[in-house]
Amino acid sequence: MMVTNDYITVNDSGSGGFGKTEEDYIKRHHKHDVHDHQCSSTLVKHIKAPVHLVWSLVRRFDQPQKYKPFVSRCIVQGDLQIGSVREVNVKSGLPATTSTERLELLDDEEHIFGMRIVGGDHRLKNYSSIVTVHPEVIDGRPGTLVIESFVVDVPDGNTKDETCYFVEALIKCNLKSLADVSEHLAVQDQSVKDVMSKADLTV
Repeated sequence: MMVTNDYITVNDSGSGGFGKTEEDYIKRHHKHDVHDHQCSSTLVKHIKAPVHLVWSLVRRFDQPQKYKPFVSRCIVQGDLQIGSVREVNVKSGLPATTSTERLELLDDEEHIFGMRIVGGDHRLKNYSSIVTVHPEVIDGRPGTLVIESFVVDVPDGNTKDETCYFVEALIKCNLKSLADVSEHLAVQDQSVKDVMSKADLTV
C-alpha cells in the first residue's frame, strides 16, 4: 500500500489502507480478472466538490480533455453509447501519441465509467479501467470520493511494480486535475448561488 497526500494506492496483492466504505465500493464495482502477465491497482481521491459536478466531467467520454491534461484532441465516432470508440491524441507522447479507446461502462445512476484501450501506438496493451464516483462529506460540505482501478499487461523488460508505478503516476495527474477543475467549478457554482440569494433578499 502507498499513501500520498489524499491518494491511497492498493496493488493487486490486495494489501489495503482503505476505510470500510471505500472497501465496500471497491469490492462492488472494481473487479478485474488479472492474469499472471498483468498488474492491477486501485487509487482513491477525495475532491471538495459535489458528486454531480465531478461526474459531469468523468462521464464525458467524448471530451476527456476537460480534465485530463495529457489529452490534446478527442474524436468519437457516432453517438455516445456503450461500445463507442474514441481516437485520442496525447500531448506528451507518453505513454503514446495516439490511443484508440472503447467505452465499456456508463451508468449515470450508480456513477460508473469504464473504458478499454483497443489500439494506438503505445505499450499499454489490454489496458482497461473503471472509475466510480461517490458522495461524501468533507469539512461539513458536499464532497466526492473518486475511485479508479485498472488492469494492464506488463511489457517485456518491465516488472509489475514498474508498470503499476508508471500507470499510477499518470492516473494521479489526471485525478489531481479532476479535483482542480471540479473544485473550481464548485466555487463558481457557490458564487452564483450566493448572488442569487442576495438578489432574492433585496427584492
